[in-house]
Amino acid sequence: MRRTGIEGSTLASVGTALLLWSSAFAGIKAGLRGFGPGELALARFLTASSALGVYAAAARMRLPRRQDLGRIALGGLFGITVYHLALNFGETTVSAGAASLIIASGPVFTAILARVLLGERLTPWGWLGIALAFSGVAVITLAEGGGLSFEPAAGLVVVAAMSTAGYFVVSKPLLDRYSPLEYTAYSMWLGTVPMLAFAPALIGRIPHAPSSAIAAAVYLGVFPGAIAYLLYSRALAKLPASVASSFLYVQPVMASAIAWFWIREVPQVLTVVGGAVALAGVALVTTKGRGPAVNAR
Repeated sequence: MRRTGIEGSTLASVGTALLLWSSAFAGIKAGLRGFGPGELALARFLTASSALGVYAAAARMRLPRRQDLGRIALGGLFGITVYHLALNFGETTVSAGAASLIIASGPVFTAILARVLLGERLTPWGWLGIALAFSGVAVITLAEGGGLSFEPAAGLVVVAAMSTAGYFVVSKPLLDRYSPLEYTAYSMWLGTVPMLAFAPALIGRIPHAPSSAIAAAVYLGVFPGAIAYLLYSRALAKLPASVASSFLYVQPVMASAIAWFWIREVPQVLTVVGGAVALAGVALVTTKGRGPAVNAR
């Protein structure tokens, strides 16, 4: 499907979800001022799961088929558990703007997975774009380490970007059988379960956390959590996974602007340069990188 054929309502869903997700990078930084990375992830998704639970009950949502539970759980593992734990631990030292730039490399990993699992060909332009994207991410990780050293936490953000690709590829077939509400709710609930390992620490931390951190956790759960995931699942149900993921490369601009206003974070020059190179590579992959599928289903 070409972008020119995307419905206005689908674009609105994507745009709203991206705006909310862009705010999450600064929101995580604000939440980490009162919670540990795992505690914040659990607080966020307990809030999001509760919000979706109320909505699901009102909508009389049907139960999932038993044979789909494993794949739904895998989507939740990629899109909720791994993504958010890796991102939260990464943002303990990586800036919000840099994290958003690294996450924007997600479409490159989606293209690689689509090549391996779906038989999509990559053109020479596509391979060049992948090389550019990874070069840009490397520059960002060096910038976050002070310009001369690698920042290990940035590697965790790369893991989060990779898990985004896994989420898109796993989710797409399921959205042919389930509504966006059904899939979002079940994948989010199953993805939250492993985070319960942080429950004792969260319970002990809440009485001492500043109100601003608690407010950030609630915001993250309701808006970039429940609402954004529901909206993006709605869009993913109507778009190819590669097209849906390609919208992510506009996210860093919004994320950096929000971080500037919310937490007064000014991006480093080297981070901006690396981000520009990475986004150029992502744009190349998503616009000229794909040929016809080898074993298209």
